[in-house]
Amino acid sequence: MQHDEFIGRVQNRARLPSRGAAERACRATLETLGERVPEGLADKLAAQLPHEIGEHLRRTEVYGGAGTGERFGRRDFINRVAARAGVDGPKAVYLARSVLEVVQEATEGRITDKVAESLPPDIRELVLNTGGH
Repeated sequence: MQHDEFIGRVQNRARLPSRGAAERACRATLETLGERVPEGLADKLAAQLPHEIGEHLRRTEVYGGAGTGERFGRRDFINRVAARAGVDGPKAVYLARSVLEVVQEATEGRITDKVAESLPPDIRELVLNTGGH
């Protein structure tokens, strides 16, 4: 899947008004996911996504200083997505789920299963509560 198709799918799925809003949703969700999952797994997932999209997963390991695999739960995950995307909590849940559904489609679900397994149950349902599962 190419970058433009990926962003278009997120925009459609999340019913966003612009490509810019879809880009923000992707960045917010994937940077947060990149903070939560182990670094090697973030790299593997990033490698299966369009380059510009995958870089969001890698950005936190390079610029965050703390590395990846941070321990935080669903509330913190949603709060981080909300802060990055400039939306409230319920909208952040919707955006994150929409982005992660497109990630699963783009990777045919294989790597997202491993990502889901690395997450605590309260965050895992955001990844697995998609049409494919």
